[in-house]
Amino acid sequence: MLAWLRFCTDFLRSPEGHAALLGFVGAVMITFGGFGAGGVRKRDPLLEAMHLSWLRFGHGYALSMMFVWIGVLLMITAWVRLGRATIGSGDRPGSGVRLNELRAIVGIWTFPLLFSVPMFSRDAYSYLAQGALLRDGFDPYKVGPVANPGVLLDNVSTVWTTTTAPYGPMFLLLGRGITAVTGDNVVAGTIALRLVMLPGLALIMWAVPYLTKHLGGKPTVALWLAVLNPLVLIHLMGGVHNEMLMVGLMCAGIALVLERHHVAGIVVVAIGVAIKATAGVALPFLVWIWMLHERDRRAEEGREPLPHPAVMFAKIAGLGLSVFAVVFVATSAIAGVGIGWLTALSGSQKIINWLSLPTIMAHATTWFTSLSLEPVLEVTRMLCAAVLMVVLVWTWWRFKLTERDAVLGILIAFVAIIILSPAALPWYYSWPLALAAAFALSTATLMTLVGLCTWLMLVFQPDGSIGLYNFWHVAAATFAAGVAALSLRTVDPLRLRSTRPSVEPAIAARP
Repeated sequence: MLAWLRFCTDFLRSPEGHAALLGFVGAVMITFGGFGAGGVRKRDPLLEAMHLSWLRFGHGYALSMMFVWIGVLLMITAWVRLGRATIGSGDRPGSGVRLNELRAIVGIWTFPLLFSVPMFSRDAYSYLAQGALLRDGFDPYKVGPVANPGVLLDNVSTVWTTTTAPYGPMFLLLGRGITAVTGDNVVAGTIALRLVMLPGLALIMWAVPYLTKHLGGKPTVALWLAVLNPLVLIHLMGGVHNEMLMVGLMCAGIALVLERHHVAGIVVVAIGVAIKATAGVALPFLVWIWMLHERDRRAEEGREPLPHPAVMFAKIAGLGLSVFAVVFVATSAIAGVGIGWLTALSGSQKIINWLSLPTIMAHATTWFTSLSLEPVLEVTRMLCAAVLMVVLVWTWWRFKLTERDAVLGILIAFVAIIILSPAALPWYYSWPLALAAAFALSTATLMTLVGLCTWLMLVFQPDGSIGLYNFWHVAAATFAAGVAALSLRTVDPLRLRSTRPSVEPAIAARP
């Protein structure tokens, strides 16, 4: 006990400990500010009972916004400081942070966010309403939340009230289970949703550093970039997005396949698809990895001649498809629904923002022509969809020679989907980020990713509205992103200090 207390004391006195406390303070500020500026309920009896309703209006709202944005900036600052220590640059050229320390910091930063209102998004209310549909005997793939009036429907964003569920049957089952326990209690339901996401966070914390074994990255850098990232923690945990589960299951499944547990890996990825269909992008690439392992195994055993590649592919792909089908049919049967979620995926087309290339192309076209946005957007989305199909097929065929190639192919496919799909949202970038973190990345690449993640974190409003159409909002986010990127390598990129900071003595390792 004394040894543990001594370790905690030493850690809190270290620069890493200071950064951990700074990020914790930021998370607390986000949680408190969210009560007024986050994705709050239209009517909040809890705030009224606590006499805090004033946080949602006038000066109270302005104060809440200040708390949220200061908290976000504190978390970004703490994250960048940890990054300098983790990669060994800036004021910590020879130091390092241990993996278990980073895992502890994940818990420290996540804990306050478990009790916040949904931040930067209102999707949690849609999740609960869709779970209540299944609970009350409706098919969420045939009707939207509007078919089941009540407190849960009251808080769903208007654009999604008539939209059928675009998520897999496993996630609907989780939603049904949560609403069966919490009823129409929005607060309890939101907290329960976050608790359900925690296994996904745990899987990412295990799988991403583990993937570095095969992909050449550094475990501590991978965990810092893919998990401690404010874009991930604030959006996926604070915003309560099912990407946390989906990405965790996908990364764990890929890690299992790389370790030659092929069937188990396919099962885990299939469960990820049953959460959100995007995880299915990884499956065709996992067939290549399985084939490589089978070829190596046969060569080691001296079993010649090897089967024709087409025969081996047909066998392994067929087996993988069978495993996937069993998992998906089972979850659909338990949920009592069909495959209507496939048609509901088109609901994302209701989202129009500057994060997707089709939207950028459509807006640019309207600037130089007399055409209106809607018909042009339909054309640009069709063109980008065709390009996306070509890119996905080419990527799958091109990246098949090694394990590293196959995972890189999954990464490229995710990036292509985000850019070329009809709609994109900031937290979508958690899909490829989790895989990119496992590769060996240069400091310049890490700086670019820090800048991008910071920008994506800042371009949405705390209540989930889009800030991309406000010039000054985008300008401020771009400036902050540039400073964050430069700060990964330089302690004071704006030269605000009157004296040059001294370099701290390197700490090679702590017992």
